[in-house]
Amino acid sequence: MAHRTVLTKRQRDTLFDLPTDRASLEYHYTLADDDIAYIKTRRRAQNQIGFALQLCALRYPGRLLKPGEVIPEAVSNYIAAQLGLKPEDLLPYAVRDVTRREHLGALRKIYGYKPFAGKRAKQMQSWLGQQAEAAETGEGLVRVFVEECRNRQIILPGITTIERLCADALVAAERRIEGRIAARLDSRMRRRLNDLLGAAENGWQSVFLWLRGFEVGKNTADMNRLLDRVDALKAIELSPDVLNDIPPHRIKILRRQGERYFTGGLQDISGNRRLAILATCVVEWSASIADTVVDTHDRIVVKMWREAKKLSTLHFEQAQADIANTLVGFQSLGTTLLMARGDEAALRGAVDASCSWDGLETLVAMATQLIKPAMAEPMDHIEKAIHCFKLYGKRMLRALDIRGATVAQPLLDAATVIREDADIPTKSRAFLPARSKWDKQLRKPETNEQRLWIVAVMCRLQEAFRSNDIWLDHARRYADDRKVLVPLEAAKTMPGLDLPLTSDLFVDLTGFLVCFQVWLLRGAL
Repeated sequence: MAHRTVLTKRQRDTLFDLPTDRASLEYHYTLADDDIAYIKTRRRAQNQIGFALQLCALRYPGRLLKPGEVIPEAVSNYIAAQLGLKPEDLLPYAVRDVTRREHLGALRKIYGYKPFAGKRAKQMQSWLGQQAEAAETGEGLVRVFVEECRNRQIILPGITTIERLCADALVAAERRIEGRIAARLDSRMRRRLNDLLGAAENGWQSVFLWLRGFEVGKNTADMNRLLDRVDALKAIELSPDVLNDIPPHRIKILRRQGERYFTGGLQDISGNRRLAILATCVVEWSASIADTVVDTHDRIVVKMWREAKKLSTLHFEQAQADIANTLVGFQSLGTTLLMARGDEAALRGAVDASCSWDGLETLVAMATQLIKPAMAEPMDHIEKAIHCFKLYGKRMLRALDIRGATVAQPLLDAATVIREDADIPTKSRAFLPARSKWDKQLRKPETNEQRLWIVAVMCRLQEAFRSNDIWLDHARRYADDRKVLVPLEAAKTMPGLDLPLTSDLFVDLTGFLVCFQVWLLRGAL
């Protein structure tokens, strides 16, 4: 069988080479009094330092010294200094191979080291199989295997043996996970998943390839294409529970494989593996596309506000000349009136002298017309976004499983009105924050209340998703934050978590920290 490489050369050196830095030497190779007593039972100096070196190598990295292995100078110096010997005493050690084997036998008898063979090898292989599912990398699995062998005082086998064992365990774990996912699929679901490899409606690609071709859009056409994929995935009716107890990194691997394969490649692989990849992709893409729909809605809302702002600015710029002329007219009238102050006759003729009464009527009418563009805000034009939201709003709300906090319940109720195409309750504005500009705009007489109410709901949904007041039932980015919190019972058993887990302790600790900060500030002042 060809050798399966799991580690790079640098990784092998890190795991299996003798340590040379001072900290590692002190941690692993410092000899205790009883160690030195056993070592001193050897007669010659070379045997003493050789015996000690074999003991240190068995402790860390946990392997046997190879015949003819070059010992780092730092190692021989450190061990020799503890024994009161010279590093050169190591040179004639184990000229006879029998001596090295005798010392190894003595070390095994004294310290209980065991070879990797027989029953122990089978036990370690079984343990390795259990760890393989949780291992994220081959290097990580090798590391935990080596550490476990050290803890059990089992002498490490050769590097190639370790790599082969870990590679086999990883492959076996992958097959078990694929079989576990496939076993949760009934015949109807298997048929639906396999049908994804059939031709899509466009006729030039499979449904599977069409589903994975999604990205954040910028307009209603992109949004509706995303919603087509959401509807197609929902029609499969595959529960996310199919991936329960599957390690997250294994899910990522299966998804990456699905996104790398083309249809022909998927059709050629074994049944369980193909079904596991298809099921994982359906579940993961459902969450990702839901996130993408929300992101696209966010972009559309931002675009609507940008266009409303452009319209507001454009109307103001178009009215600038009229505003200037009107101001000049009123300035002339005001100047004439001020000059005629105190002279009743001059005051009576001031209007005729400056702009005439007809001209004044024109100025007042023009000023009345210019009030709106001069005071215009983007809010005055956002109502036009209704044409955009009508193209996808109702469909989006029906496709997404939106949940929310208690504070967001009025907004969810308003979204339900749009989703179910019910009568618009324009007077129901509980979903708007206090002193909202939306409320002020809805009260204006020229406003189409029904249109603006829908636009307000869609824009508030964007804000609520950003603040996580509302979330999606099955998503990644826009999921409920509580799902990523560690359960209290699990937190209590976590080692090294020195945090108060009850409200009383937390309040007491917070009060202490506040008082301590006040004390520090007073000392600084």
